[in-house]
Amino acid sequence: MAFLEKPTGGKVLLDDTVPLSAVIEASQSLHSHTEYIIRVQRGISMENSWQIVRRYSDFDLLNNSLQISALSLPLPPKKLIGNMEREFIAERQKGLQSYLDVITTNHILSNCELVKKFLDPNNYSVNYTEIALQHVSMFFRSEPKWEVVEPLKDIGWRIRKKYFLMKIKNQPKERLMLNWADLGPDKFLSDKELQCAVKLLSACSHPYIYKVTFATANESSALVIRPFNEKGTLKDLIYKAKPKEPFLKKYCNPKKIQGLELQQIKTFGRQILEVLKFLHEKGFPYGHLHSANVMLDGDTCKLLDLENALLGLPSFYRSYFSQFRKINTLESIDVHCFGHLLYEMTYGRPPDSIPVDSFPPAPSLSVVSVLESILSCDAMKNGMPTASRLLQMPLFSDVLLTNSEKPQFKIPTKLREALKIAKECIEKRLTEEQKLIHQHRRLTRAQSHHGSEEEKKRRKILARKKSKRSTFESGEEHSAKYSNSNNSAGSGASSPLTSPSSPTPPSTAGASSIPPPPPLPPPAAPPPPPNTDVPIQPDPRPAVSTSRGALLSSIQRFQKGTLKKTETCDHSAPRIS
Repeated sequence: MAFLEKPTGGKVLLDDTVPLSAVIEASQSLHSHTEYIIRVQRGISMENSWQIVRRYSDFDLLNNSLQISALSLPLPPKKLIGNMEREFIAERQKGLQSYLDVITTNHILSNCELVKKFLDPNNYSVNYTEIALQHVSMFFRSEPKWEVVEPLKDIGWRIRKKYFLMKIKNQPKERLMLNWADLGPDKFLSDKELQCAVKLLSACSHPYIYKVTFATANESSALVIRPFNEKGTLKDLIYKAKPKEPFLKKYCNPKKIQGLELQQIKTFGRQILEVLKFLHEKGFPYGHLHSANVMLDGDTCKLLDLENALLGLPSFYRSYFSQFRKINTLESIDVHCFGHLLYEMTYGRPPDSIPVDSFPPAPSLSVVSVLESILSCDAMKNGMPTASRLLQMPLFSDVLLTNSEKPQFKIPTKLREALKIAKECIEKRLTEEQKLIHQHRRLTRAQSHHGSEEEKKRRKILARKKSKRSTFESGEEHSAKYSNSNNSAGSGASSPLTSPSSPTPPSTAGASSIPPPPPLPPPAAPPPPPNTDVPIQPDPRPAVSTSRGALLSSIQRFQKGTLKKTETCDHSAPRIS
């Protein structure tokens, strides 16, 4: 059966570059061990999260596997006695959380298969080496002249891409490298268009593109064969690594950090920009530039893996440029990735973070000028320069290229249109992802500001001011209501008349706050009816706002002369009969 007839494979259109975050939510003790319940989240959506349960032994096994990176990882030490105590478990949980934070934020570790399987076993349980071997074996049935020398285990960073050292049977000394790759989430070409585009790669001829010996694809994967270069890639030169060694061992923690010489930076940079400009003018999508995708052929840099964009594979630096909405085309992605590569050539290591606030001393100020135009904060806000614009800058404009090979890369019109549509679809998915990340960042920033100590103090001060203002306004309203109540009670035809023997009772409106005066002693005899001949003049003064004031006012208005004289018959004396 031919390779093209095999549609099966562990086909999961999952973007492996989307970062995973992990938080230990709780721990539980079972018999003689402790289990840690971990919440893992892919990307920014809480809906795309799940729980896993891990023991300390699982962490220890992962850490042993990652020792190949030569990194010093902060895994808490083992403890045989007292490891079930509550205080120890709480302290160990903090240490394990720190360990998870380190491996999920390290760009290389977070993308390696070991970490992915530990955090997301459901999506990374497939053995892609076995799948690749099945496809390669079927390929050999139809192409018997090839033969596998050895698998090149883990020399790349992609989980769904495997490498094999090859040879041609009638040329046993010549070595080639075969790479098999599964399709990715950005595959927008039809199966027929994909096969046509991949086969076209072997016909491409350019002084700065690495030659493809053979290429083919089916509806689930692709297979490409190139000459094997013993010197390795540009990344191998920078890190002084051996090409056949595992990716983690080569690049995670180099023994010596040293950049290239200025002339190498200028020459290699000019060559890479020339091929990027060529691809942009041809309308051929790339978006996969990094130092491990640049092969060294003597003093010449040659681009690798042109098939990646056709297969829909995500970029090595996607988690970086997806944070910036101005980097939204494949051309701007290529330029941004060139900035990473130039930084690596200059300083011998990748940048700690993007954007770069300040650049260390470089062999030339012209290098820093180019880096600032690509990796600075202003560049992220204003957008990337074009490859043509970078070629005009002083760092590259005076470089003379001696290679006279004429580029040849003819793309049929129909396929060119299909590539254009696929490119637009890739950029659309990126733009939508950037929009979601931007909205999430704004929400997180607002929540962080709302929960900050400074903001809490500000809200407390505002609450106090509002409370005081509300109390003051409430008091004024209460006084106004009480004043209106007294006015209506102390004036008009409905106001009760005041008599000397019956003083005006206190107002009920203020009875709850001001105690009434003591009652008067009972009179010796019932009071006479009031004298209607003597009219009582209403008080022209406004009513007093309190009951005590009303009583004092009544006492002040009392006139003794207005009382009528009365005659009393005293029958209390004893009778003598």
